[in-house]
Amino acid sequence: MVLKIFFPQCCNTADSGLLVGRWIPGHNSAVVLAVIHYPFIPGQVKKFLNELQSQTQVELIVLGSWSMPKEGQEGMDSFLKDLSTIFPQKCWLQLSREIGKTGFTCHVVQNNGKILQDPEQENGDGSSEKDQITLIHYDQRKVMLSQIHPLEEVKSDSEPSELRLVFQTVAQSQLLFSQDKYDDGPLKLTHWQSEGREASIIAELLKQVSVPVCFFLSWLLSLWHYFWSFRILNVRPVLFISSKLSTCVQSGHRALNFETAFSTKRAATHTDFMRKANIFVSFLVDIALGLLLISWLYRENRISKLANTLVPVADRVAKELQELLEWLMGAPAGLKMNRALDQVLGRFFLYHIHLWISYIHLMSPFIERILWYVGLSTCFGLTFALSILSDMVALLTFHIYCFYVYGARLYCLKIYGLSSLWRLFRGKKWNVLRQRVDSCSYDLDQLFIGTLLFTILLFLLPTTALYYLVFTLLRLVVVLFQGVIHLSVDFINSFPLFAICLRICRPYRLAEGVKFSVLCDEPGTPLHLMMEINPIKFTSVLQLYRAPTYSCYPKDSWAALCKKLFVGELIYPWKQKKNAKTD
Repeated sequence: MVLKIFFPQCCNTADSGLLVGRWIPGHNSAVVLAVIHYPFIPGQVKKFLNELQSQTQVELIVLGSWSMPKEGQEGMDSFLKDLSTIFPQKCWLQLSREIGKTGFTCHVVQNNGKILQDPEQENGDGSSEKDQITLIHYDQRKVMLSQIHPLEEVKSDSEPSELRLVFQTVAQSQLLFSQDKYDDGPLKLTHWQSEGREASIIAELLKQVSVPVCFFLSWLLSLWHYFWSFRILNVRPVLFISSKLSTCVQSGHRALNFETAFSTKRAATHTDFMRKANIFVSFLVDIALGLLLISWLYRENRISKLANTLVPVADRVAKELQELLEWLMGAPAGLKMNRALDQVLGRFFLYHIHLWISYIHLMSPFIERILWYVGLSTCFGLTFALSILSDMVALLTFHIYCFYVYGARLYCLKIYGLSSLWRLFRGKKWNVLRQRVDSCSYDLDQLFIGTLLFTILLFLLPTTALYYLVFTLLRLVVVLFQGVIHLSVDFINSFPLFAICLRICRPYRLAEGVKFSVLCDEPGTPLHLMMEINPIKFTSVLQLYRAPTYSCYPKDSWAALCKKLFVGELIYPWKQKKNAKTD
């Protein structure tokens, strides 16, 4: 069986001393975490390791000895070998390195006195066992900060893999790395921070400031929830209107994100930490884009120009619709329409357009002031500005929505009427209780009335279908524009910007696995391998760390949507979710 020893690169040139680490349970592997330099007192070493075990919950022990001969330390090897009696273990590792050589000499003394000292040892039958001892060098800092994917393996009931146990051991031993050979104390250690501690005054100050800031933001969120708990805001009409307004839905979604990002509780898992970080970075980017937009709006008096342009554009749209209706009331594309029904529908829709024009001109003196206050709301983020734009588009095109609903309901009524009368001719009827078509016998009067109604509906269908087709196309144009806005809002809310930046700047933080390369294969020394981290792909980052959004998309297939359009059923492709889940 091969004995694998994971050795940190930072300890290759460490002074002679003791190897501190852990045996991987269930595997014939050992992880070296640090080297305690000579001189030391064995009692202080045991006390130090016991304190670390109680704080880190990692079984840290003395794995063996490390020898790096220098001048004046000729008897160091024999002294370190004798320490195996003070620190009794199942296996005692004796690693030594000569200056100028890359490979290590490794001896493993077992508790039965057997010594494995060569990478190739002959058995009694003349055969040989190769690579009994393998040294795997790793970058301790990268392994400590890395997170092995997929994350589902941690949640499963099965035993974690050997590689995952190695990464967990290094990550959980972070307290061991807080002391190094430059600190004043009875013990001097070498580990990755001995090469230069990563400390930042700005980072420490931000950590200290984040606690009161989180408390303040949590207090503001409690006030927000108290405001929305008023009974007048929870009546059915108010709830219905707020559920249809994109701005209200975005506000609720942002409040839920704030509760997660600015919670005073420490993130328990890697997923929780990444979710908090992604929400926080997305919020900062959203605010920055909103401030850029507000600076552009209030520069060179663009608000007034926009207000002066809005009313003429609305008049132009209403005029185009009026001309379209007048064209439909004639002979559109040379089609022969039912004149009576054509005139009734045309005048009905023209009346709605006149009402809408009157409404626009009534609101025109207040549009600039409304836009001025709406522009101020962009300081809450670009998503708020886009949500307000979506609501404004919905209000300004409300007459088109009404036309679509009227035309769809009338067309749907005729389609279902024709289908019911067609079943009458075939001696069938729809059984409401059993939800199926049953046979039925009709008398002569019923067939005569059915034939008369079928003829009337069939000849009126082209006129109704033409109005329904025109207004459905207009509605689809508005829906597509709002869909682009909603997609932009969802992209800003859900895009894992922090995870993507982490993947670009520090790819080892998000690891998908490792790869090994031969570092040294000198005769008389064990096989030396170099363990390098493989980062996960960008597509995997998007799939794993993309935040859930509040919008849902049509669950029907394209065939189902076309069927609904054909029979005249109302379609709301950008309908909001009733219960948004952000967990």
